[in-house]
Amino acid sequence: MAETQTVQSEPQQATGAETPPAAGTETPQTAGTETPQTAGTEVKQMELEQVAPTQPSGQENLDLLLDIQMPITVTLGKAQIPLKKLLQLAPGAVLNLDKSVGQPAELFVQDIPFATADVVVVDNNFAVRIRELLGTEESKTPAPTK
Repeated sequence: MAETQTVQSEPQQATGAETPPAAGTETPQTAGTETPQTAGTEVKQMELEQVAPTQPSGQENLDLLLDIQMPITVTLGKAQIPLKKLLQLAPGAVLNLDKSVGQPAELFVQDIPFATADVVVVDNNFAVRIRELLGTEESKTPAPTK
């Protein structure tokens, strides 16, 4: 009677209990230089081709950002009043602010302090003349007035 042998080409996962090898078969530990993790696994090298950038870089990307619209808020002054007085305000009521005439207004870009400025009138519209940019050491000097 002939004896048949089976050799498994896939590595077995460890289950905690080792089963003895069948007679005449090699275990992964004795099968040459292969380790249990690579037995029956074929590794192929793959080369990737270089891809040229599809997006423009440098100045062109900066130009996209420079076209973004940003909201600017100008604060002439602030006041705190009780709710009772707030409810009594009507057209023609005067609300005193904490700044006097001639003090600079504050400019905010998305609620972040950006500059101080003087309020001016241009063609019957209010406008601001930048006095000082905030946030950098170089811009701490006032802008020259004309």
